[in-house]
Amino acid sequence: MKRKILLPTDFSKNAWHAIIYALELYKNEHVDFYILNVFFPADSIMSSLINMEPGSEMYETAKLNSENSLAKVMDMIAFRDYDNSKHHFETISKFNGVVEVIKNVVEEKDIELIIMGTKGKTDSKAKVFGGVAIHIMEKVRNCPVIVVPEQAKHHLPKEIVFPTSFKTHIKRRELSYLIDLTKNCNASIRILHVANENKLSKKQLSNKTLLKEYFEGIPHTFHTLSHIEIPAAIICFIESRESDMVAFINKKHAFFGSILSNPLVKKIGYESKVPIFVMHDLRN
Repeated sequence: MKRKILLPTDFSKNAWHAIIYALELYKNEHVDFYILNVFFPADSIMSSLINMEPGSEMYETAKLNSENSLAKVMDMIAFRDYDNSKHHFETISKFNGVVEVIKNVVEEKDIELIIMGTKGKTDSKAKVFGGVAIHIMEKVRNCPVIVVPEQAKHHLPKEIVFPTSFKTHIKRRELSYLIDLTKNCNASIRILHVANENKLSKKQLSNKTLLKEYFEGIPHTFHTLSHIEIPAAIICFIESRESDMVAFINKKHAFFGSILSNPLVKKIGYESKVPIFVMHDLRN
């Protein structure tokens, strides 16, 4: 059965690196890749709202630019002497809000994973993730997302860090994509608990036991760091072990709610050179 993976692009360098990372990550699997560009005219937003009707000069010009740029991306893939019979590509050019388009494409094409760059064309040094990446991680809850920093190495991950507080109950199916990716890459999982308490509560111990069951059959170990802020702990752990990816479950109003807020995203995203794999709490 073929996988279906969405690769959003704004034709930035970071978006291109994310595409190359995706091709490498799934080089051994049959995949339909959908390369998506959400186009918008260069003029003002107000002008766009008034004039951006299909058939209008502004709309048709923006659409043509988008389609031509997508064709260039396909040429760039071909120029890399890329010859993987397991991979099929389709380009999509659409006008609308980025998050809305991505949600719709995920539903229409039955997409199982989004892989994208952390930043867009602006590449602001002041912002860790571009606003689009943040919105997609938060709002597109019907599909997991891998965001790829430009510095990420293009090789299969061998060690994936999974931070958890053990405070929230995780269902097995919420980890299915992580478990699947880990098996396909022959990787190990390092479960990291950043402790504020001296010992785990009964609930935390119960949730830890569940994780042991879920990761049975996969190389995994448990690790604890104490008396250190969560962002610094995650970054230090990843860098000290030279891990290849960090994975989170985005639980609304819980642990990851704070991770997607500015302090943690800024610190992890700005300093991390590894992709971040965001899954979702299926109850939200």
